[in-house]
Formats: sequence, structure tokens, C-alpha cells
Amino acid sequence: MANTVEITDLNFDAEVKQSTIPVMLDFWAPWCNPCKMIMPMVERLAVEYSGKIKIGKIDIDANSNTPSTFGVRSIPTIIFFKNGQMVDQIIGVVPESQMKKIIDKTLA
Repeated sequence: MANTVEITDLNFDAEVKQSTIPVMLDFWAPWCNPCKMIMPMVERLAVEYSGKIKIGKIDIDANSNTPSTFGVRSIPTIIFFKNGQMVDQIIGVVPESQMKKIIDKTLA
């Protein structure tokens, strides 16, 4: 997870709400196989979009407040933030091309 930022309930405001660039936040858990499936894609996107969008991961087992705030009921869920506000989300596994479309829309 070298290119992604670990987000927690404690640092959510500083890392997401106060971020000067858009944020893509991956809600995941270590036991979630679909989460493991998209992990390499999330890492690639973190490298490709470095400096343009912050890509974070939040372990829902260790951090329960943030997922409940955003109504996360299944994982993986990826929520996109711009200026501290939620602007889009993806639930489940999607192709990398679809993920890039939403990142590009968030950056526009």
C-alpha cells in the first residue's frame, strides 16, 4: 500500500474533508475477497494519478464510524470526494476503465 493513504476514523477529516485534491476512498476489509481482487487496480491507479487524486483505503473492521456515516453496507465500496464532499461512488468490483471514467469526471 505504498502509494495509497491509510484512512481511519481519526484522520478522515484531515485526509479527506480537508484535502486540497479530490479523494478516492476504498472501503475494504482483510477478509473480503472482492476487495483483494481490486487491490492491484487501486494501487495502479494510485501510481497513475499520483498528485492529482489522493487514493485512500479504510479498513471497515478497524474503523466503524466513517463507513456508517456514508451508509456503506457492502464492500468493496469506493467513494469519491471533491472539496470534502461525496460526489460519486462505486459498489462492488468494476473494470478499471469504469473506475478511470469516474476519476476523470471527479478531476474535471
